[in-house]
Amino acid sequence: MAEEKQYYYSFSEHLKKKYKEKVYKLPVNLPVTCPNRQTGKGCAFCDGAGTGFEAMDADVPVRKQLLDTKAKIEKKYKAYKFIAYFQNYTNTYLPLQQFEIYMREAAQVEGIVEISVSTRPDCIGEEYLDVLKRIELEFGISITIELGLQTVNYHTLASMNRGHGLAEFINAVLTIAPYSFSVGIHMILNLPGDTMEDAMEGARFLSALPIHIVKLHSLYIPKNSVLYQQYLDGTITLCEKEEYIERLTEFIALLRPDIVVERIFSRVPEEYAAFSNWGTSWWKLRDEFFHRMDEKGYVQGCKFNYLNGAALRCWRE
Repeated sequence: MAEEKQYYYSFSEHLKKKYKEKVYKLPVNLPVTCPNRQTGKGCAFCDGAGTGFEAMDADVPVRKQLLDTKAKIEKKYKAYKFIAYFQNYTNTYLPLQQFEIYMREAAQVEGIVEISVSTRPDCIGEEYLDVLKRIELEFGISITIELGLQTVNYHTLASMNRGHGLAEFINAVLTIAPYSFSVGIHMILNLPGDTMEDAMEGARFLSALPIHIVKLHSLYIPKNSVLYQQYLDGTITLCEKEEYIERLTEFIALLRPDIVVERIFSRVPEEYAAFSNWGTSWWKLRDEFFHRMDEKGYVQGCKFNYLNGAALRCWRE
């Protein structure tokens, strides 16, 4: 079977290049919520439980969460380097002092080479970035900030009740940029209301900004979400599997070649979602994606020709 690196710059390839060996993420849950849930029902595709499927309960100390999960990964994969991944909810929504305590606790666990913090574009403040910069310098570890954008269609952002627009996202990315942290972006290419053009514009939009990683999700619908009721009522339309793969191929072709692609399909326990991946395993979807990339003769960035005065280049030629 073809290697994914032939088609896009994969996260595994990026980590091997950076750390010279395999590196594994260790999910960590913190006792934190999301501002979007405190002011309303939250995002339409969220059920309130968050996304930390593989993480321990938030009341377990950070060090214990990391050590216990690390021991399992070490035994199974003979791994020695790890990323402390604060994935669930909005981690910079914690009080600043408590946030720093948790980050420092993670940084001091043996084998941790990186801390990855997931948050919202409207929860980026310089005081939190200053904390992370101090920890980066003190412990010699890398920092990644993950931001959920999901779509560049501001109408869809509103209908999904994201609670922010494109301005907040751009501001967050530009606020992070001077700190030289890696910036990762979450995108869903098949939200109800989005089209092929939205997916393509998403790739162009991200490629023009100082971001480093993209994590692509195929939409899944949790059973306790607002979107679930709309799915049952038939008030939303979901694109077909073939359409998603078309959107994915065009997104990758337009994406700046140096941007790392961490994921191309969601992976979620079957019992958690009413809809996920069209009832198809993620690896079968991946093979269909590879096949379509071959048919089109695509690799990542093969259509990245639209920035830096593209019209001037055409005129001069």
